[in-house]
Amino acid sequence: MAQPCTFGIEEEYLLVRLGSGQVPASPSPALIGRCREALGQYFAQEMFCSQIEVASPVFSNLHEAREFFQHSRQRLGTLLAEEGMGLYGAASHPSAAWLRQKPATPAHYQQLFDDYQLVARRSLVNGLHVHVGVPPGCDRMQLINRLLAWLPLLLVLSTSSPLWGGQRTGYMSYRRVLCGEWPHMGLPEALPDWAAYERYRALLQRTGSLANDGDFWWALRPSRRFPTVELRICDGCPHLEDALCIAALFRHLVEHSIRYRHDPLPCYRELRWVAQENYWRAMRHGRHGAFIGMHAQQPVTAQGWLAQLQEHLPIDSVEAERACQHARHLLRDGTHADLQLRCLEQASADGMSKAQALQAVVATGACN
Repeated sequence: MAQPCTFGIEEEYLLVRLGSGQVPASPSPALIGRCREALGQYFAQEMFCSQIEVASPVFSNLHEAREFFQHSRQRLGTLLAEEGMGLYGAASHPSAAWLRQKPATPAHYQQLFDDYQLVARRSLVNGLHVHVGVPPGCDRMQLINRLLAWLPLLLVLSTSSPLWGGQRTGYMSYRRVLCGEWPHMGLPEALPDWAAYERYRALLQRTGSLANDGDFWWALRPSRRFPTVELRICDGCPHLEDALCIAALFRHLVEHSIRYRHDPLPCYRELRWVAQENYWRAMRHGRHGAFIGMHAQQPVTAQGWLAQLQEHLPIDSVEAERACQHARHLLRDGTHADLQLRCLEQASADGMSKAQALQAVVATGACN
């Protein structure tokens, strides 16, 4: 068996007040400084003053990832609690006053807000990103084409943004709806290989559509900074085991695709059509959707789709098997989006006001 791929994880969080559950427009710079000091090189300011990111070191196994994020989440949580604040990890906040949020001060974020205006202002959402290392000589666009069909299933497992502006959105991942307002943030373009990727990038740069140092924000992209493919489709996961499950499954998919990268690939344009349809269904319905399966392109449930993954990509490691077990649990019992909706219904049934019900939902998004 080939050497297992290394990987890294990036998690985005919002800061919330413990009493009200609301997102402060401008947290104390001193508080952000303490967070930065606590995590050092692994801490990053995100787009908003009230949003931060933890970007991990490179991992060799899931045990390392679990230890790192258990420690970083606990350390941040303890530090923030001293200031009456908490760490919120779901992809959308159910009632945040997003228009009041202040852009972060770094110049590249200020440029984003200048360029994209209200689209940027509305993007008060948290994502989970997973990098998996790719060996030299492996064409990352060809690899992405092999991975494309499974992206919506990974989104289903992560869905955690059914509420926005105090309302049910009708979507299980409203975050991905918001992402659709940005350029270059949907599914990766249908580019057959790395040479086509470079031609496409050069065209956009030459015509002023992409800065020379600009990034694509595709749901799955080749990283410009690292020799990795980066999964970006997933909603933020308040429950660490959900994030680790997705990271392990994605790593397994990448390793399998690398191993069989010289095998013929069905028409990637047709695969993209199916992936695009499944992507919409994943956003809209989450685990409750009917999807287009891999076998004979027949309708399949999310649980049936996961079973096809296990059949198509034989599980050959303990970590991948445990990830599949956890994924089956999520698809059977519900993702965090289901948890939020159940919480909202129960709070209303208990006679809580709308504000109290939404505050109860915020409590479910605390990182653990």
